[in-house]
Amino acid sequence: MTDRVLAIDGGNSKTAVLLVDADGKVLAQVRGPGAPPQTVGMKRGLDVFEGLAREAAAQAGLSPDEPIATHTAAYLAGADLPREEEDLTRAITERGWSPSVVVGNDTFALLRAGTTSGVGVAVVCGAGINAVGVAADGRTHRFPALGQISGDWGGGGHIGEQALWLAVRAEDGRGAPTELLPALLAHYGETSILDVVEKLHFEEVRFDPHALSPILFEVAGRGDAVAQSVVDRLVEEVVLLSTVSLRKLDLLGEPVDVVLGGGVMTGTGETVLGPVRERVLDVAPLAQVRVVDLPPVVGAALLGLDTIGASPGAELRLRSAYDDHLPAVDSTVGVAAGG
Repeated sequence: MTDRVLAIDGGNSKTAVLLVDADGKVLAQVRGPGAPPQTVGMKRGLDVFEGLAREAAAQAGLSPDEPIATHTAAYLAGADLPREEEDLTRAITERGWSPSVVVGNDTFALLRAGTTSGVGVAVVCGAGINAVGVAADGRTHRFPALGQISGDWGGGGHIGEQALWLAVRAEDGRGAPTELLPALLAHYGETSILDVVEKLHFEEVRFDPHALSPILFEVAGRGDAVAQSVVDRLVEEVVLLSTVSLRKLDLLGEPVDVVLGGGVMTGTGETVLGPVRERVLDVAPLAQVRVVDLPPVVGAALLGLDTIGASPGAELRLRSAYDDHLPAVDSTVGVAAGG
């Protein structure tokens, strides 16, 4: 069988799949819904991944009877602890997509997408927030990233919740006045935020905190001090994740990449990146701080190519071929696939 890598970037909100050959040529790519097994269940999550993987194989013209790839590189949100990685590796191996399988947290894919060596620190702020650091000698530093119980602060959902919390308190007098209040009233089409709270409580309105996060950044950008305080707190958290990882790996004095990614980071421009870069450089003056310019699924594919021992030319080919104009296929596979 010709060597191929099946790369999976399994996020909370979407799943991306790439099938590449050992030369770095993209054979197929498919996108579908997020289906983290820790949230939707192992079988349902893997059924979604399998549906996307089979679509990619069909797109590449492979026979249903042959393995999809030589190696599967699955980097998944929610694969936060070694036990989870082991369980996922076992479950994916049983699916028979490829003879070898590596499962890791999606932050590793982000780091590899943003570096040529996979060395440095990556911070992702999308639906949630997490970070990973990798030293040149292979040492790693990670956070549990299990939410509030593991000390986390941030992510689009949390920021959206903060927006509503601050708007409620602004209306009832417990908090400072803020333009978040009229902004959220306009979002929900109501005249009182307490009416919104009541409808959320009785599930007459769906609460999607991720939709409120961009509103907070927009209000902060107009000079609202209350909204800006949340942005400042997020900047502090991203800096902490970055610099703690650098310190733990003895990289503060080294020329090292600090890669930022996730929807919150990529959608806010210099609002977050500018102050993060300034504060990280105060502590690690030789660091290069930037937002990743390739999707994490490319990093997953590059990690897979590393595993199978592909030539350096394969990375160059994949990076140069994969840009925002490469057509993507959105799959119809649903999260409920397989029941």
